[in-house]
Amino acid sequence: MSRIRLTLAALLPLPLVVVLSPMQHSAAYGVAPHQAGPPPETPDPPPRRKTPVVLFPAYHLTKLRVTVKNQTAAPGCPRSGTFGFWYRNDRPSTIFSQECQDSLLTLRYRPDRSAPMRARFSEQNGVDVRILSFGRTESAPFYDPMYRRLEADGYVRNKNIVVAGYDSRLTPDMGDFLRRTRDLIEYTYRVNGDRPVHLVGHSNGPLYAQYLLTHTSKDWRKKYIHGFTPIAGNFPGQGLLYQVLFTGLNVQDFSTPTTRQQAATSARRYRSTPSTYMSAADPAVFGDREIVVRDTSSGRSYTPRDYRRLLADANLPLARHLAEHYVGFVRFARPRAFPRVDVYAEKGSGLPTVVGARLRDLSAGQVADPAGLVRRDGDGNQEDITNNAVRVWRAMRCHRFSLTDNRGVGHFALPGNRGVLDRLVRHLSRPRSKCR
Repeated sequence: MSRIRLTLAALLPLPLVVVLSPMQHSAAYGVAPHQAGPPPETPDPPPRRKTPVVLFPAYHLTKLRVTVKNQTAAPGCPRSGTFGFWYRNDRPSTIFSQECQDSLLTLRYRPDRSAPMRARFSEQNGVDVRILSFGRTESAPFYDPMYRRLEADGYVRNKNIVVAGYDSRLTPDMGDFLRRTRDLIEYTYRVNGDRPVHLVGHSNGPLYAQYLLTHTSKDWRKKYIHGFTPIAGNFPGQGLLYQVLFTGLNVQDFSTPTTRQQAATSARRYRSTPSTYMSAADPAVFGDREIVVRDTSSGRSYTPRDYRRLLADANLPLARHLAEHYVGFVRFARPRAFPRVDVYAEKGSGLPTVVGARLRDLSAGQVADPAGLVRRDGDGNQEDITNNAVRVWRAMRCHRFSLTDNRGVGHFALPGNRGVLDRLVRHLSRPRSKCR
């Protein structure tokens, strides 16, 4: 069984190496910081007045390194080698084709009903995945405009700006996400003069932050958390993910594949990935308000409410099984799932946004026709239903809540937008609400 390794670089947080697999939850975590021998020199803490920031990046905006050794899962692909895997990878592989990357990153599923769902997934034999520079801003370079704006206000990268990266294929109950992120937050709190940290998430990142907030105690949040800024938080999912099960999606530039061969390998990878279903439109929020797939061969249309019938009609029993477990996986809409910290949400609007597609049939691995895409209002990536769903948090007692609409600002422009960042800096300087 292959393993995912995450290395915390020496200059920032914990002086330890975490070794685990996708199916492990909290075992084999490694050595606690105070047991790890002589730690690296602790940097001088920044001024106490600065509220530390912990960033949760968007879907596949955390840098991953994939190491392949004597693999046999993908015939015709290199037996050994390495490649990087993240959005806007500035050094894409010239050895591993996109089809090979898709095949090697397709998770294996073991249908053992005696094991918890998170323990049924594993990497392909001979494949090892590592988050590069976990905790450091280098692990998510897309957010450089945010880092620079914070630096202009006196912040220092890798001291009071850190990054809680994750493998975007996995849900937040996998890969030991919860423990390593708690450790990162607690360490950042300590080296910044015991100052509570502010969580900032973008797109899918807020799902992971929300899972953390709802899987920690009230006392822990009161001690360590200053507040939460979700930027276009994908809390109820988005319609596009149902289309991806048939057409695939390229992480390099978030385009759809243009050949049937690559559409087939990409769609297969997404069908094996738990986060695909976690990120798909939850019918409890969406109902039948949008069409996510239209099968032109039968004339039948499917809304989020119809996802079970869609997957049954497509003869995708494993996808239906995984969807039953993971659609709506991160709870947020009912009072018991409120984050119970101050929330300053941001969204975009006023842009045509793809939510689904008209397909020739329900076969997997087909090239999407741009003329057949289904759109509605949104931020260019997530629709209005998704971006407005966080309004339920207005019902939080005591804690602050705001949702600012940045009309005409696109999904990937939001975390670098001047207005968004100026508000973030102001919110970082506000005292927390005093709630019992």
